[in-house]
Amino acid sequence: MARPTRIVAPSSTQELAEMVRRATAEGLKVKAVGTGHSFTTAAATDGLLIRPDRMAGVRALDREAGTVTVAAGTTLRQLNETLSAHGLSLVNMGDIMEQTVAGATSTGTHGTGRDSASIAAQIKGLELVTADGSVLRCSAEENPEIFAAARIGLGALGVVSEITFGVEPEFLLSAREEPMPFDRVMADFEQLVAENEHFEFYWFPHTGNCNTKRNNRSTGPAAPVGRVSGWVDDELLSNGIFQVACSVGRAVPATIPGIAKISSRALSARTYTDIPYKVFTSPRRVRFLEMEYAVPREAAVTVLRELKATVERSGLRVSFPVEVRTAPADDIPLSTASGRETAYIAVHLYRGTPHRAYFTAAEQIMIAHGGRPHWGKLHSRDAAYLAGVYPRFGEFAAVRDRLDPDRLFTNDYLRRVLGD
Repeated sequence: MARPTRIVAPSSTQELAEMVRRATAEGLKVKAVGTGHSFTTAAATDGLLIRPDRMAGVRALDREAGTVTVAAGTTLRQLNETLSAHGLSLVNMGDIMEQTVAGATSTGTHGTGRDSASIAAQIKGLELVTADGSVLRCSAEENPEIFAAARIGLGALGVVSEITFGVEPEFLLSAREEPMPFDRVMADFEQLVAENEHFEFYWFPHTGNCNTKRNNRSTGPAAPVGRVSGWVDDELLSNGIFQVACSVGRAVPATIPGIAKISSRALSARTYTDIPYKVFTSPRRVRFLEMEYAVPREAAVTVLRELKATVERSGLRVSFPVEVRTAPADDIPLSTASGRETAYIAVHLYRGTPHRAYFTAAEQIMIAHGGRPHWGKLHSRDAAYLAGVYPRFGEFAAVRDRLDPDRLFTNDYLRRVLGD
């Protein structure tokens, strides 16, 4: 548990820079925290903890340039609602909106996309407070080496104070959710990815069943999920009844395979059309633990078949579906999609359920295929392993040595994944 010496909540970049300078003078380590959504201790410190509460909101919006600049503590919900009010949108995002923009981008939060990448890949510029209290403006033109690394910086390079995102005129997405057999999804995986702008699916362990979701741009008209049917699918079935099922499974593990078969058939096919963030995101109220790995996309089907075989022969009881998404290659040194077409495979277990055996078994499969763990989710990898699966790991380390040679921004997690 983190026990900071001092907790502060600056309201401006200038205040933040002065707090960092003071911490340096006092010999305190410094970490900024978001909304605490990560499963790792990436933001833990016994020194100065910087909270984002008072650094929120839009600082500039340039419709002609297609950019919006927001303070680092702005949540994705606030960002999306503000953009929508101005007829604008991000091109892609993950499935929840509770994180701060700095927390989400610093840990590589992503959605699914054939052509559009993670939230960090949509960054056009950022402002970074470094260890000596300097404020650096970074973009492809200004401090480009720092910009390249700092888009997914893990809090290791400094404290991000504001971010400029590329945005575009708001559009409509049509979502098609449909049950599909596991074997068909495996056989058609590459085709499903190629034919859809955003494809993802959930496989229910102990079954041969998947739920698929395909999102594609639409000319309209808008046809949102109905209030009653949406509540039944998204709240009652996906959260309420699923919560009960998970609780029963945790208490009586032998019931899990039977519950999984019922759960995998609970949601029927549906199609709806709405503005992007209302299609990309959905409520997530059932608490869980998660580990997610990025593997080369061409290895996805093999990894999933190995994972399914492992669950079937192991005696493991897995109450949560496995989530599978994709991303195009990007150019960010510590992006899980850096330099390669990627498939994301996320395993979950209901909170309070023993997870080590399942996560370890899944992790061994992932690392056998050069998997890269999500920076904000549970994993056991260290710097020695990560340097081998990130070709530009050394590039990031060099920027870190330059900006924070005395490791003001380090903690136990960063010592493990980045080294000292």
